Amino acid sequence: MTTSLLTTEVAKQINEHLPGAVVETTDAAILVNGNSLLDVADFFKNTAGLDFDYLTTITAVDYYQYFEVIYLFVSMEHNHSLVVKARCSRENPSLPSLVSLWRSADHQEREIYDLMGITFEGHPNMKRIVLWPEFQGHPLRKDYL
Repeated sequence: MTTSLLTTEVAKQINEHLPGAVVETTDAAILVNGNSLLDVADFFKNTAGLDFDYLTTITAVDYYQYFEVIYLFVSMEHNHSLVVKARCSRENPSLPSLVSLWRSADHQEREIYDLMGITFEGHPNMKRIVLWPEFQGHPLRKDYL
């Protein structure tokens, strides 16, 4: 089991390196600006002491007004973890892809695209992975009929 890092401490580090990237911090997670997501992820991977070398989970939630994508980062070296969230609008559901930093993002981003309709900009193969190409809609959205 990993140790969860204090979100307030990590948020402070992010703000020092990337001002304006943190939107909100709770005890459980850090909400970052979607436009800053790739920079924040790169900071997590390449900052000594954080060294998040494993992106274990990506999932998405439909809150009617917006989508929220949740990421669980783990450092195998330091045995710590951190939950980060980013939001995108229903009108333009898009976030940057993290595949360039962690290959583990590949199938998870494609699954979210397929079932929720969130596009991950810069993904090398953004196409359906669960449903067939002609399938209409995204069945995990709350407004799917």
